Amino acid sequence: MARMVILLGWMMYWNKEGKSDSNYHDIKLEEFKFNMSWNLDNSSTWAIDSNSVKEAGCIHTCQGLEFDYVGVIIGNDLKYVNGEVITDHKERAKTDSSLRGLKKMVIENPEKATKIADEIIRNTYRTLMTRGQKGCFVYCADDNLANYLLSRYEKVSNSYEPNDFFHEYIAESDQERYK
Repeated sequence: MARMVILLGWMMYWNKEGKSDSNYHDIKLEEFKFNMSWNLDNSSTWAIDSNSVKEAGCIHTCQGLEFDYVGVIIGNDLKYVNGEVITDHKERAKTDSSLRGLKKMVIENPEKATKIADEIIRNTYRTLMTRGQKGCFVYCADDNLANYLLSRYEKVSNSYEPNDFFHEYIAESDQERYK
């Protein structure tokens, strides 16, 4: 049976009062009537728990793991503006510990702070989108980013030319398997 989990970057606040209540929905996409809880704090094995399909995970709960399919929700911390993908650390939830100390760094060294935040945000989504072995479904809060990603996807060719590693002809013994 295929397994799919929902994963998010840190664009939505993880409310402490709902940390152990699967009926408390931190994550809401009103336009789709989508509501979900962050992964609850009552399990150290969220990724393999049977109820994890009812909870959303983050970079910290899925890093290093693989699933059959993932659904990734990209928040407004990653956008497509004026022909380029940009990050905005101000759109991250205050509960995001990966950017701890950034406010102080922005004052002391804004260029360095922006570069570090950019790398963390991009790496977060790259990691989340590579957790699905069979597929990845993506929702973007930013419509421009959604359109950009779709245009990039449409440019990808799914046909391969024969080469040393891929042969046009299938061995006779394997023909039944590939029908």
